[in-house]
Amino acid sequence: FTLWTIPSTSCLFHSQNFIKPGEQEAARCDTWAQLIERGCMEEDITSPKNDFSSSKNISLSNTALDKGEPIQLRPQEVNLKLRPGEGSQNGQTGLVEGYPVDLYYLMDLSYSMEDDLRSIKTLGNELFNALQGITKKGQIGFGSFVDKTVLPFTNTNPEKLNKPCAETEMYCQPAFGYRHVLSMTENKAEFEREVNKQRISGNLDSPEGTLDAIMQAAVCGERIGWRNSSTRLIVLTTDDGFHMAGDGKLAGILEPNDERCYMDNNLYSKSNEMDYPSVGQVANQLEKNNIQPIFAVTKNMEKVYRELSKRIPKSEVGVLSADSHNVVELIKNAYNRLSSKVTVTHDALPDNVRVTYTPLCPEGGPSGDKGVCNNVGVGQMVSFNVTVTADECMQSEISFLIGPLGMKDKLKVSLSTLCKCECDDPVTVDSPYCNGKGQVNCGMCSCKAGFVGQKCECSIGEKDESSLRAACRKDNGTECEGRGDCVCGICQCYTLPGGSTYYGTNCECENESCEKFQNKLCGGNGKCRCKNCECKPGYEGTACQCKKSDEQCRTPSGSVCSGRGTCKCNQCKCMEGYQRPYCLTCPACQTTCITKGKCIECLGFQTGPFSKNCSQACTSISEFKMVETLPPGKPCDVRDVESCRVFFAIKQLDGEDNYTAQILKTRGKRHVLCN
Repeated sequence: FTLWTIPSTSCLFHSQNFIKPGEQEAARCDTWAQLIERGCMEEDITSPKNDFSSSKNISLSNTALDKGEPIQLRPQEVNLKLRPGEGSQNGQTGLVEGYPVDLYYLMDLSYSMEDDLRSIKTLGNELFNALQGITKKGQIGFGSFVDKTVLPFTNTNPEKLNKPCAETEMYCQPAFGYRHVLSMTENKAEFEREVNKQRISGNLDSPEGTLDAIMQAAVCGERIGWRNSSTRLIVLTTDDGFHMAGDGKLAGILEPNDERCYMDNNLYSKSNEMDYPSVGQVANQLEKNNIQPIFAVTKNMEKVYRELSKRIPKSEVGVLSADSHNVVELIKNAYNRLSSKVTVTHDALPDNVRVTYTPLCPEGGPSGDKGVCNNVGVGQMVSFNVTVTADECMQSEISFLIGPLGMKDKLKVSLSTLCKCECDDPVTVDSPYCNGKGQVNCGMCSCKAGFVGQKCECSIGEKDESSLRAACRKDNGTECEGRGDCVCGICQCYTLPGGSTYYGTNCECENESCEKFQNKLCGGNGKCRCKNCECKPGYEGTACQCKKSDEQCRTPSGSVCSGRGTCKCNQCKCMEGYQRPYCLTCPACQTTCITKGKCIECLGFQTGPFSKNCSQACTSISEFKMVETLPPGKPCDVRDVESCRVFFAIKQLDGEDNYTAQILKTRGKRHVLCN
């Protein structure tokens, strides 16, 4: 196993005093070329190198018959120290000939599996022979399941619980959820004896408690007898689908599955108290315990279990014959497919760490967050390029595991980041560079208590440093807007790359980011002042993009925007409610027939609420006439204080509240003229 680091193209650090007035300390960090161009000496440039060491690198075992446990992955432990960047490494893994195999036969014993159970009782010898063809260190165990013994999954009538099968079935055992029958054994006779004792059982609905059984077989490791160094297989045989998380609510079971072992006298004791696990929970525990399931199912269930297999990374599906007599051949074929595919991945990672794999094998998959090599033979070694990326600095070291799915062998990676520069500064307690008030550390002053500033130039005395810094924050925001250093409560603003500087009390201003027009700052027709364009005479607009003109804002009468708006960039910007192009109409405004009715009454007939101060209250109607007839069109019609109808026509003049009116001389009630 070897590792090399990819040359860093990221930031290097200048360790000496070369910061110019107005420059921020971040200017010390730049590319090699930029630092040299700015006058930095090569010997003063610091660039921490990625570091790799292997703390455990035992060679792969050639055979599982070696003394001690076989080794299928190397190295076993590495330490990485990375700058936020990349490191790459090669790893080897291989299939050991004769590696121990633990096979747990998990059988559906619902009534429809009666003929399958008869077949299994006669296949014990063949199963052991097939296992010995795979390895000389094979063990086999047995478990069975049906479903939760509550309605609506199982008939809870006492007689039916005791004998859930058909009346004609003589050999039927009481209903149960999951039962562990036989722990891992090398004894063929013991396996045959225990399997021969098994009897069929039954339930009501079609789906079974399959996931309950798989979960308990995965997490009850000591009871099942899984060995530490073995390939672990669960062979599940069934002819039906499975219940999953949420289905327990049908029986009033609301407690979620907690992925723990609950076995009492070899029975799953929480079957009727805890919901079924989800597919994700089952997949997680199978991967965590390095167990590879082989789903041996009838043809009608093949599609269902192939979909399930897609969600369990190391699993296979095979189709059983009607009475399961082909199960031995099915197991051998599925095992060969599982063992010839090596999939390398990792456990959970922090958000700022990524791992990608590139397989180095003849039939390797694409690079990605998993590495896959297909058709790997026994004894064949395959390698992977593993690229670890730390996107940002980490406060402390983290560890994670990398390894092939279905194998116990894992690579422990201890990862830390290199984010501090190592500088060989002479120890000068009261350095002149720091005004005798501190010492230099990597070209920056570390000030004594009571002094602050880039060169310890500010004496805070008995003042609280936090209150001084608060004076540099506008509205409790970022100190100096992140554009300067707070020195003695005053912002010293940074220099911009173009040579100008930030300015303002809190460095809030700069003259380089105003709006552009035609790719020119302020359209080339003004100057940028504190992010706003100040236009030259004759120009206007947010980017000085318009020549001053009101030609297209003038109405036929010659007014600008009808006196109800302003002309900007030769277009009317109307008051609220009025519409362009000339701000003539206001569809959303209240109708003048209503708003001006009382003024019409007092002007035309000296009555109504405004009669005593009509000239002051009704200045918005600058001109009116009393007429015998009104112009064509629908007139305004209001009722006065005497309930007489007043008819008038009103027209808006230029301006927001400026009208002229014609008032009909005669008023009237229904069929009656008013005086």
